[in-house]
Amino acid sequence: MTNPVVVTAVFTPAPGQFDAVHEALLPAIAAVHEEPGCELYAIHRAPDDTIVMIEKWESAELLDSHGEGPAVAALNASLAGRLARPVEVTRLIPLPAGTDLQGVL
Repeated sequence: MTNPVVVTAVFTPAPGQFDAVHEALLPAIAAVHEEPGCELYAIHRAPDDTIVMIEKWESAELLDSHGEGPAVAALNASLAGRLARPVEVTRLIPLPAGTDLQGVL
């Protein structure tokens, strides 16, 4: 049995680029939702106008395949010149607590 992997990716738009970054993410999200092992791939606007993506993958191996895939390559190309700094990606390992429904992503 494999362990799921939760990922956060923080996108910091360059000044005046929030809408362009948001628009660049939309086709990537649609494509990634079709990838094997993708359980969650959703974006959220933070109070500081960064965009935080929360992902959940069935396994580290399928996450690695995603990272090398065409959706990520296309996204990276569409974000060129639109970010104030590189995307900050963090892999997390769930520590379930509480109920099965509420205690783990």
